[in-house]
Amino acid sequence: MAKPKVHYECTQCGYRSSKWLGRCSDCSEWNTFVESREEPAVDARSPRAISKRVPGGATGKPIPITQMTDEDVAKRWDTGIGEFDRILGGGLVPGSVTLVGGSPGVGKSTLLLQVALSLSSQGRRVLYASGEESTGQVRDRAHRLGKPNDRLLLQAETDLKRILQAADEVQPQVLVVDSVQTTFAPELGGTPGNVSQVREVAARLVLYAKATGRAVLLVGHVTKGGQLAGPKTLEHVVDTVIYFEGDANPPYRVLRGVKNRFGATGELGLFEMTGEGLREVSEPSAALLQDRPSDRPGTVVTSCVEGSRTLLLEIQALVAPGFPGSTRRTALGVDGGRLAMLVAVLGKTDYVLHDKDVFVNVVGGVRVSETSADLAVAAAITSSLLERPVAPEWLVLGEVGLTGELRSVPRLDQRLNEALRHGFKRALIPRPPERWKSPRGMKCEAAGSLEEAMETLF
Repeated sequence: MAKPKVHYECTQCGYRSSKWLGRCSDCSEWNTFVESREEPAVDARSPRAISKRVPGGATGKPIPITQMTDEDVAKRWDTGIGEFDRILGGGLVPGSVTLVGGSPGVGKSTLLLQVALSLSSQGRRVLYASGEESTGQVRDRAHRLGKPNDRLLLQAETDLKRILQAADEVQPQVLVVDSVQTTFAPELGGTPGNVSQVREVAARLVLYAKATGRAVLLVGHVTKGGQLAGPKTLEHVVDTVIYFEGDANPPYRVLRGVKNRFGATGELGLFEMTGEGLREVSEPSAALLQDRPSDRPGTVVTSCVEGSRTLLLEIQALVAPGFPGSTRRTALGVDGGRLAMLVAVLGKTDYVLHDKDVFVNVVGGVRVSETSADLAVAAAITSSLLERPVAPEWLVLGEVGLTGELRSVPRLDQRLNEALRHGFKRALIPRPPERWKSPRGMKCEAAGSLEEAMETLF
C-alpha cells in the first residue's frame, strides 16, 4: 500500500505547500500552516453511491429550467422556532447543509437540540449524533428543554462511517452532527479536527445530503479570532453559515446568518438564555432598550437594519482622562478602526480627545456592521466628553466621512417608522433628498456636517 502523501495547508485560505511555512505566501497570514494528508480515493461504500433516485441530487440528470415545476423545488420545513426560521430564509430546506458556529457555551448544542425536538414533535424523524457528549447527557438536556418522543434518535459517535450507516438504517429526515470538528473519517488518518479531516467530513456530509434529500445540521467550533475552526473551504461547501454571537454570560444571544443559498444573508435573530433553554425575543428593540437610562450623558439610540429587520440599539460611550502617549480606544460591538476614525474626525471639530481614553459599547451584545451608526457613536462620545445628556426622544442616524460631512443612510423611512413605533418623536439625520417627507408624528432635523449635528444636539 502506498504511503500517504503529506503536505501543509493554510487554515485561512487553503494554500498548499510541500513544506511548513511560517507565513502564507498567498494570504500573508502567520502561523496558519498545519500538516495534512492526501485524501483517499472514494469507494463504492461512500456517500457518492448512496441514492440515484432523488431529483436534482448529486447524481441527478440535467433538467431544462423551463420544464421544471413547483414539485422539483423542495418545500421548506418549519422548525417551530421563528427566529431560526428567519435566519434560514423561511425554514429548513430538505437536502441542505447548515453550519452553526459560535464560542463555547453560547448555546449551539442547545439550539440544535431544541430544533430537533420541535421537528420530531411535528412527526419528522431526527437523528442527533453527538461526538462531545454521551447519550445520557443529551437526554437530560432534552428533558429540560421539552418533551422528547420516539422520533428523536440519539447516537454518541464520532466515526463518520458509523453515523452514516446508522442514518441508512433509521432513515431520518434530519441529521444533526455535533460537531464537525470531533467527527472523523478513520481511513483518512490524522486526528479529528485537523484540516484534512474537517474538509473530508464536511464534503461527505454535503454529498450525503444532496444524494438523499435529507437536511443536515452541523455544529462548528470557532477560533480565538471568532472564525470557524478548520479550513476556509468548510464555509464554502455548506449551504448556510450561521454565527451565534455573544458568550456564556449575557442573557441575550444573537444569531446572525452570514451565508445562505436559499435566502437573504445578514438576517439577525435574538434569543434569551433561560433555565428552559433559548427563548425567542419577539420584540428585540424593546428588549434592548428596556433598561436605558434617560438622564445620563454618553448614551444615544440609533437604528440599524440587519437583513429585513430593523433594530433600535443603544450606543454608550465613556470618555475618561488618559495618560499622554498611551490613550486607549476600546470598542465593543463596533469596529475598532471605525471608532479611531471617528475620534480623529471629532478632534478636527474642536472636541479634544487626544489625551482621553474612549470606550464605546453597544448594549445587549449586538455587533453593528453598518456605517449608519457613525453619527450616534460620535454623539455618544461628545455627550460623555461634555457631560451633557442627549434628550431621550432623539434618534440619531448618519454616516460620517473623513472631512466631517454626513452621508445619507439606506432605508431611512423603515428606520424612522420603527423608532416612531417605540415612542421616539425626534430624529437627527443627514440632509434627505428633495421632496422627501418625514413620517407623520416624527420631527426630523437635518444636518450636513458633524459640527451642525453636534450643535443641534447640544
